[in-house]
Formats: sequence, C-alpha cells, structure tokens
Amino acid sequence: MLWNNTVKSHLKPISPTVFFNKRWWLSTLLVLVAMGVMARLGVWQLNRLAQRQARNAQTTFQLSLPPLSLNNGDPLPADLTTLKLRQATASGKFDFSGQVALTQQNWLGSPGIHLITPLIIEGSNQAVLVDRGWIPYDESTPDKWAQFNKSNQLPVTGFIKLSQEIPQTQTSVNQPLKNTPNTPQTEWYRVDIAAIQAQLPYPLLPVYVEQLPAKSNNNPPFSVNPEFDLSEGPHMGYAIQWFVFALILGLGYINYVRKHKQVGELQS
Repeated sequence: MLWNNTVKSHLKPISPTVFFNKRWWLSTLLVLVAMGVMARLGVWQLNRLAQRQARNAQTTFQLSLPPLSLNNGDPLPADLTTLKLRQATASGKFDFSGQVALTQQNWLGSPGIHLITPLIIEGSNQAVLVDRGWIPYDESTPDKWAQFNKSNQLPVTGFIKLSQEIPQTQTSVNQPLKNTPNTPQTEWYRVDIAAIQAQLPYPLLPVYVEQLPAKSNNNPPFSVNPEFDLSEGPHMGYAIQWFVFALILGLGYINYVRKHKQVGELQS
C-alpha cells in the first residue's frame, strides 16, 4: 500500500505555477535559457545540413555538365563563380616564355612548385593560364623548366579555377596598385590573374585551368584528379544530439522539482 502511494505521488502531475514561485523561478529561467540555446544549436546544425545539401547538389550539377570549350569564342559569364567545378577544354600553343611558378606546393609530402603556363588559344589573341602540375623543388629554378615543356599534350582538359586575388589598395588615381609587382615575377604565392596579366603582352581570360593528368603520367609535372566530398557530414547527428540534450535537461529539471516538492510536502 505504501509503495502504491509513493508511485502515485511520483506520477502525480505538477502544477506549472510551481516552477515560477519564489523558490524556483530563477532556476526555471536558467533552465529555459539553456534549453533554448541547445535547441538553437540544433536548428543551426540543421541549417548547416541544408547548406551542405545545396552545395552538394550544385557540385553534382556542375560535374554533370559537358566540358566548356574555351575555343568557341563565347564570352564568359559575368558571374565567374558559376564556373566553379566546371570542366573546360582548350586548344592552342603554350607560351613557355611567360611561364611562372606557384611556390610552396607539396606532392606526397615532397616540396616543389606548380608550373603556371599561358596557353594562347587557337584562333584567338587571348590566352588562359594553365596549372600544368607539380615539379620537385630541386628542379624549380627557371633554367630547369625547359625539360618539362610538353607541348604534345594538347588539347588541355581540366577544371576551371577562379583567380586567387588579395584585396588591392590604391592611395591615389595616379599611383599603381600596391599589391601588383612593378617588375615581372617568376615566383608567385597565388594565381592572381590580374597581377600576372601585367607582365604578359596578350589578354588573359579571367579564370585559369587546373590541368587533369594524362592517362600515363609517369613524369612531372604531376597532377591528380580531384576528389569531391559529397557526404552530408555530421550535421544531422549533431542536431539530434542538441535536441536530445535539451529534452533531457527539461525532463530532468521537472523530475528534480517534483522530488523536492514531494519532500517539502512530507516534511510539512
């Protein structure tokens, strides 16, 4: 009989007003705030999941498009970001005299550079920069680049990449941009097309191409087929985790208040 009374007392609903009396209102407020924060973190993870799903869908769409020919003479879109992850092809002739190095590049843990070579597009006065791949650091000085001049690998196929520019500063209309070198450079830390354009005699396209490897790529320059992560990541798991935490905190607090209320009633 005593056991049944104890169970019934434990299961007896507790009035919501108890949580806002003088004893419990501050604790209740803190618990509600904590639950709100946890729920908001859960919603934030769901938003991150939606963003990742949208990005994956866009990536899948871009990869499904046929390669864009840079030889057809059509102007590139005003919004160049629409070309990200798009494959492209181009035929023409490499201008090895305008070749530059993208420094501080690694291949399987070994230091080196990437050769960035202008490709003068066939039937056009324009060129596009092509990242032809990695060569070892020991061969990275310009006097050794000639051994890597493989003009027989045309046409070029690769992924379109956007210019890697840094914010430009200019103190007056008559002064040059501070971030643009005043003399031709062979070593670059980024593929800044606008800056490289200043040392070439022909116009460059505002994007460059990261060349895909040939079927038999046993000698440098080395390049790889990029891999794309199309998974949804841990966001759903994190969202469920935060919602569960909020639920546990809420139920645990209700149970805590009920127990202390029952003790008070028994003592009175």
